Amino acid sequence: MRRMRKAIVAFLAFALSLVPFAASGADYMIGDGDTLTISVWGVKELSVPAKVRPDGKITIPAVGDVVATGLTPVQLQEVLTERLKTIVKNPTVNVIVEGINNSKVYIFGGGIKPGVLDLTKRTTLLQLLCQIGESKGADLKKAYLLRNGEKVKQDFHNLFVKGNTAEDIVIEPNDIVYMPALLEKNIYVVGAVNAPKFIEYREGITVMEAVLEAGGFTKFASQNGVTVFRKDGEKRSSLLARMEDLTRKGDLSQNILLKPGDYVVVKEGLF
Repeated sequence: MRRMRKAIVAFLAFALSLVPFAASGADYMIGDGDTLTISVWGVKELSVPAKVRPDGKITIPAVGDVVATGLTPVQLQEVLTERLKTIVKNPTVNVIVEGINNSKVYIFGGGIKPGVLDLTKRTTLLQLLCQIGESKGADLKKAYLLRNGEKVKQDFHNLFVKGNTAEDIVIEPNDIVYMPALLEKNIYVVGAVNAPKFIEYREGITVMEAVLEAGGFTKFASQNGVTVFRKDGEKRSSLLARMEDLTRKGDLSQNILLKPGDYVVVKEGLF
């Protein structure tokens, strides 16, 4: 009989190990609002559902209040096992997280629709960014992730736009993601082009692409007289782009990558 009991307990432990990570993984941290199932082998009266209260505790018959928040299911099993030893001989306790209600991440900022997302499984920052929808108006370079009051990750641009997955990190419950608005998201093309206009910035756009989208050069344009005016905070700069050297000599260095807020000014030549 004793061997059979041990065999059954071993089988149950194996079966429970197959429960998905989010519900019973050793790394999952129980939090306020989570719903648990507590089972004590052979003691039906002590096998009960329990919800973690806002004070972080659960109530178990004959045991009373037990702190659950901040413990993994395995750690809580160990605590309950010790508490039950006074009333049950060699207690075998199992804790299963049936409902996860504390694993939330908060997203806000002018560049994204604010919201709260539930983390039902292991989630990285990249996976989170793929879930939150349109982020075209967000300044990814100024975005950051806040954890326990500290910035643990700044600048999402290389990760989300350039695909540098080495910069990815795992999201934790109660993380805060801030994504400010991209204040200046247009490029302005003026001067000797056929259709002066503003162009919505996109990653990788160059001077030549911007000129072509503005209708191309007029017949009076000085193609080697294209200047990019740029403002970076309080700093202002100008970059000369010799488009004729690009088209006739194949000098690709002249095809400058543009940034949001750049002004592309095409001068007229002498005739």
